[in-house]
Amino acid sequence: MVALQKRALPNGRLSLTSLGLGTSPLGGCGVPVGFETFEAVILRAYEQGVRYFDVAPLYGLGKSEHFLGHVLRVHGLRPDVVVSTKAGRLLKPASRSKRAESLYGINWVDPLPFVDEYDYSYDGIMRSFEDSQQRLGLDHIDILFLHDVSGVWHEGKYPLYLGQLRESGYRACDELRRSGAVKAIGLGVNETASVLEVAAEFDLDCSLVAGRYTLLNHAPLTEFFPEAQRRGIGIIAGGVYNSGILAEGSRGNALTRTYDYQAAPESIVERVKTLEAVCERHKVVLANAASQFVYAHPAVTSVVQGALTTAHVAQNVASISTPIPQAFWMDLKSEGLIPKQAPLPDPGSLARSG
Repeated sequence: MVALQKRALPNGRLSLTSLGLGTSPLGGCGVPVGFETFEAVILRAYEQGVRYFDVAPLYGLGKSEHFLGHVLRVHGLRPDVVVSTKAGRLLKPASRSKRAESLYGINWVDPLPFVDEYDYSYDGIMRSFEDSQQRLGLDHIDILFLHDVSGVWHEGKYPLYLGQLRESGYRACDELRRSGAVKAIGLGVNETASVLEVAAEFDLDCSLVAGRYTLLNHAPLTEFFPEAQRRGIGIIAGGVYNSGILAEGSRGNALTRTYDYQAAPESIVERVKTLEAVCERHKVVLANAASQFVYAHPAVTSVVQGALTTAHVAQNVASISTPIPQAFWMDLKSEGLIPKQAPLPDPGSLARSG
């Protein structure tokens, strides 16, 4: 087993392992996933030292929450792990409701018989949280993310949903946190601007941000990370492979050679090839470098990665814990592939054998 490093959220109420397991793929995102597979992946992640699991009502339209709660309960894992879920969507019977519009048109295979409906109001957040408690079978939930509070995601309807938060949704979040029903409140988004916009109005403890800081995207170094640190917002980083290309590399197939969920443009492919050349020179796996580069920033509390098989879990653990020579990082900087001011991993600190 690997004893993964832990970092505390700035509010001091929770500590997360360097690697968390995201359950979106296990909800049947484009592929069928049965309970046996779900259970095996969660148990293998736990065996490998992962102590943080992220879920959402959206994932499998309730299925991931049901499955995760059952696995944690049956195997007695709940006291040892941190669980996060999300609010902002309510699940309604599919036969009588219209599915919410989704930026990426997610295809859930064999989901539960519901559709999602956006609601960021006081009543919507409270109902979402209570429904999640029932599906998970948990007395409390450690982290509650407001899901897709984003101008990129909602486009023209963003002012409507942000207005719901301002009118009453923030009050629901405050009550849940003050009561101890949750220990941390944040956003779960694919952009950084909305995190800072909401943080200017409401005290966020953390935020799950996907794909914004990677080996290919360094923009958060200049404004977002410094402001998040100033405000005490712990960043949980998802999408560290930019949806695929940093996992499979330039030689991946059409399904994996993606950047931000679209076919990778040629400029990105060429940049990845340059990264791969440095990796080959130092015998470093690209995916390992992608994970550890993100976790090296002190603003990042944890890196969340999905998995569909137990082999994926092993790969994810290796990606965050396999030592990488410092000369590799120095070459990336000298060749202009990462900024000179980018923090680098501390050799040997990511994990210890246990």
